Amino acid sequence: MKLSAIKALLPTLDQLTFVVEGGEEVPAHFHVTEVGQIQRDFIDCGGVVRHEKFVNFQLWFANDTDHRLEPGKLSKIITLSEEQLGLQDAEVEVEYQGATIGRFDLEFDATKSLFVLRNKQTACLAEDACGIPAEKMKKPLSSLNVISCAPGSGCC
Repeated sequence: MKLSAIKALLPTLDQLTFVVEGGEEVPAHFHVTEVGQIQRDFIDCGGVVRHEKFVNFQLWFANDTDHRLEPGKLSKIITLSEEQLGLQDAEVEVEYQGATIGRFDLEFDATKSLFVLRNKQTACLAEDACGIPAEKMKKPLSSLNVISCAPGSGCC
């Protein structure tokens, strides 16, 4: 989800709700402790130099259970971050504490009016160059047009 999409949604929301994919709800008294822009430069296993840039939100909560971040306040934080950091309209990644700091993609579930932290997956970006064979599609034998051969029929 891009930053512009979040900014467009915020004025339409009465409250901010985040859930981790699978159903765990981020406590309602969370803070957005950081908004930043992260650039990542790297070389994949095929030797290709790659560049990524994304906006980062860090969600955190403490003992102050009376605290609620309102959509308008988050909108002001984003505006200040755009002015001070020159944020680009990039994909938003969310950091959230589980057993360790997790990094999540962000989606909005319009039917429930909440943001969903989607699990990120690793992947080989150079599958054609790194020598890992492509997975073969598995089909049940019953789906193949195989002529059956009965014992004694002379077909074998």
